[in-house]
Amino acid sequence: MVSDGIDRLGFLIHDVQRLMRKRFETRASGLGLSSAQWRLMVRVAKEEGVTQARLAELLEIEPISVSRLVDRMEEGGWIERRADAADRRVRMIFPTAKASAAYAEVKSLAGEVYEESLVGVLPEDRRVLIRALDAMAQNLADGDTSEKVEPTKGAAA
Repeated sequence: MVSDGIDRLGFLIHDVQRLMRKRFETRASGLGLSSAQWRLMVRVAKEEGVTQARLAELLEIEPISVSRLVDRMEEGGWIERRADAADRRVRMIFPTAKASAAYAEVKSLAGEVYEESLVGVLPEDRRVLIRALDAMAQNLADGDTSEKVEPTKGAAA
């Protein structure tokens, strides 16, 4: 049977994601954050005022784990909790100035890792790759309102 490689798609996506994360974690280790902490910090920086429940969904971890993670990050001065004006039981998470400064560094490190991963990939192929992955994400998020898929603008970088 002749294959166009589609049977390897899931493995390739998983392997690329794992290798990129590993490379990024090696580079970001100097920031003093664990992998889970920098992932939370990035989510909070992108979505200021996010609730702990939503963070649990986004990070795909249990709410109690998010609570402990938020506790540690708050103690470290990375984030702050605020009560929701409409519902004081809901705790919203905001980045501190320390987190905002680190986020800029994290974005730069991520950009370096992206560029390393795309060495030898032509600019048009990068655009095709991003469009294809965007389409796949949209197809798989169909009807799932908890999955917020943001279309990518421009090239892969």
